[in-house]
Amino acid sequence: MRGCGDRLATHVRLRRKSAFAFSMHRSLRTSFLSAAACALLPLLAGAQTATTTQTTADTGEANPGQAELVREVAAATGKNPAELNALLDGAVMKQGIIDAMNRPAESKPWSAYRPIFMNPERIDEGVVFYRQHRALLDQIGKQYGVPPQYIVAIIGVETNYGAITGSYRVLDALVTLGFHYPPRASYFRGELKTLLELPANKLPGPIPDIYGSYAGAEGLAQFMPSSIRDFAVDADGDGHINLNASLPDAFASIANYFRAHGWQAGQPVAVQAEPSTNAAPPPDYENALPQTPLEQFTADGYAPTAHADPALPANLLTLDGAGGPEYWLTFQNFYVITRYNKSPMYALAVTQLADAIMRGVAKAPDAQ
Repeated sequence: MRGCGDRLATHVRLRRKSAFAFSMHRSLRTSFLSAAACALLPLLAGAQTATTTQTTADTGEANPGQAELVREVAAATGKNPAELNALLDGAVMKQGIIDAMNRPAESKPWSAYRPIFMNPERIDEGVVFYRQHRALLDQIGKQYGVPPQYIVAIIGVETNYGAITGSYRVLDALVTLGFHYPPRASYFRGELKTLLELPANKLPGPIPDIYGSYAGAEGLAQFMPSSIRDFAVDADGDGHINLNASLPDAFASIANYFRAHGWQAGQPVAVQAEPSTNAAPPPDYENALPQTPLEQFTADGYAPTAHADPALPANLLTLDGAGGPEYWLTFQNFYVITRYNKSPMYALAVTQLADAIMRGVAKAPDAQ
């Protein structure tokens, strides 16, 4: 989804449903040029002007492909092309967004990634969040067949329980990535197109005023525009989906996303495996629906450390843990979490955080 939002930002304790972080402008510094350098400025300026003119003439637009996108959106929605162009012209290409895309948290080893989300503060605040909203979480969990602690864990990983929902304008993020980030331009162009096509009652406000992650995800659930279109739910019944301000909408949308992707109520997510001394070499992990019966991995020397149906299809995941290799048997529900974010480390962090939150909730009575 990926989300994955601004997950490494400084933690802010939750005192409200959501809060926006705003980046600070750095002051510009000026320097004096030597007389010789000054003499070259007219020549350099002329060369730069010529280059800019040629680039503009070649594309006819600041964002290559904008005209075609506007035509598509206008044809699909009937929106005014001039207004769409004005909206896109108001977006700002931000190099910082591209830089962030090139250094995702998921590039870290599991030993470094896990502590970002599995730490006492994140767990404790998840317990508090669950207790504060238990009636609503339990109701939605029952309705969709998704354990409420997984809804809480998704919000905990994505936005630190609503404290960090993102400091980038979603429009800037999607224009930057859709028009100026070749490695994934096709995907983000599609998300930008969807954003422009979404009706107003599926957005928290005017498009220029929506803030989210550097990848263009927004709200407590950090949904991309296509996920808002396909899975977001108006759970509070006000005729308006608002994943920023409506807890019912955010909770139900996450649960609906899981259910729509095949969550199996009552089934396990992942269990750690203990390799035998003569275990077969672990296979390369494939982020696909599990097909191999659990008993086959047991026969290969990777016995689960908790009971699970031997016939249950599973995959074997190997990660670099703090104490050496870790082996995890993952099931369909784990695969469902990777539909939210394709990283298996993300899915395991959500799983472990959910388990820790549930243990914390069970230890003490709910807050009054």
